[in-house]
Amino acid sequence: MKSLRRMINDKSKPLVIPGVFDAIGAKIAQKVGFEAMFQTGYGTSATLLGLPDYGFIGSTETIENARRISSAINVPLIVDVDTGYGNALTVRKLVSELETAGVSGIFLEDQKWPKRCGHMKGKDVIPRDEYVEKLSSALDARSSKDFIIVSRTDARATKGLDDAIERGLHYKKIGADVIFVEAPKSLAEMKKIGKAINAPLVANMIEGGATPISSTASLHKMGYKIILYPLSILYANTFATLQILKELKKSGSTTKLRKNLIDFNQFNDIVELTKFRSLEKKYSK
Repeated sequence: MKSLRRMINDKSKPLVIPGVFDAIGAKIAQKVGFEAMFQTGYGTSATLLGLPDYGFIGSTETIENARRISSAINVPLIVDVDTGYGNALTVRKLVSELETAGVSGIFLEDQKWPKRCGHMKGKDVIPRDEYVEKLSSALDARSSKDFIIVSRTDARATKGLDDAIERGLHYKKIGADVIFVEAPKSLAEMKKIGKAINAPLVANMIEGGATPISSTASLHKMGYKIILYPLSILYANTFATLQILKELKKSGSTTKLRKNLIDFNQFNDIVELTKFRSLEKKYSK
């Protein structure tokens, strides 16, 4: 597996990362050619529980989902661990278990619990020093320096952009590998973040979210290394599911939308059925 740290340190090109929430989506993303993936907490909450990103999932759901996804792919997986589900000690345990599960990094945020999606209203942040305890614990807990810690601050929404930038700078000083200032509201704000923080940065591109969608090239020019599209697969899957189920309910058949579906053999190719048939023959008497 290619080192996530090496990819992040390569300043020549940005790293575009899709959000995934299950093993099949991750396998598809790998088949398309993505070099790394992000396990979205928003998507995990929606698909495992049918609930919004509102603090409903915990460490157990996050770790179990990460284990399933990481075992299905051979590219780095970064996991959204929300606020770490507790204090510095829970963060330490979380990092250790995720590293054992084959994960290559985490996003750790400074919101108050119960957290919200970064583009929702009603969120708040904990004191900076309290977050630093969690961040320091995460840095100490990793056994490999290839394991990446992304520090996310949500202070833009409640304390303003300058405070968010100050937090990002401080988190970088403590040792965070990547800085993520969540939900800037304009390109001007994104440019200001890029100029102020000399570190690999995350640009979070959510369709319909608070931050304007920009091209990968322009974001990279502003100083952003990771261009994250965390919810595109979830929203696309939801759209397709609605379309096919509405048609099935209306007409009693999916024939009209057949062109929008892959077929039986194409899907079996994605899940590598041929490989397992060969193994079955190898071991059969």
